Amino acid sequence: MNYAPLLDPIHQFLHCRTPQAWIDEARKPENLTLLLTDHMVCELKAAQTAVWLIRKYVADKPSGDAILAWLKPYEDFTFGEHHDSAVIHAHRGLTKSVIVRNALPWADEMVEKMVLLIKEELHHFYQVWEIMQARGLPYRKITASRYAKGLLREVTTHEPDTLVDKLICGAYIEARSCERFASLAPHLDAQLEKFYISLLRSEARHYQDYLTLAAQISPKDIAPRVQAIGEAEGRLISEPDNELRFHSGVPAF
Repeated sequence: MNYAPLLDPIHQFLHCRTPQAWIDEARKPENLTLLLTDHMVCELKAAQTAVWLIRKYVADKPSGDAILAWLKPYEDFTFGEHHDSAVIHAHRGLTKSVIVRNALPWADEMVEKMVLLIKEELHHFYQVWEIMQARGLPYRKITASRYAKGLLREVTTHEPDTLVDKLICGAYIEARSCERFASLAPHLDAQLEKFYISLLRSEARHYQDYLTLAAQISPKDIAPRVQAIGEAEGRLISEPDNELRFHSGVPAF
């Protein structure tokens, strides 16, 4: 299948491609457990970000608390001491309706887009864990990469610019994930290649959803902020990095 129409906008949006040195390191069989583990944790972090946006900006407290509870089995598995995978398929039954607490013109659209994103990211989390289990790969806690923190340092500290910047950061994270899946897939075995290709469409839609919301919410043109945050994202990807992670930079180890 030709994925160029899907990937071309991603490549135009990002300020750089994944460096070949990262692909060469990430494709090594000895790094597969690390890479899949970090991928799985990134899916949870993406869901956490969407939950945070809904709770902070649009949902009433009961709705927000109910959505927060969606994350608990995944957080307990990821950050706790006992990794009971029997409890982390709750994404199959997430049906809570969100009651919007305000009349902001973009509130309903944020809920719609972010709830879908949460469900998809939690489903991807479980898919990665199923692959790890099938291959006998253990889950062990790992440190976070510098990537997300580096992006968030670019966020403005006053509203509504804070929200707009966070949405733009979300767009770059999702776009980079999509680009990395496509870059790495041809170098993996057939099962993993098929799995990563299957994620492209949802990740591409997520980046577009974040950008659409940012443009709707901002009272001014978001292009300068998209440019500035994009430049920061490109530096994080292009500069040397001491750890291999799914969103890390050029290996320097």
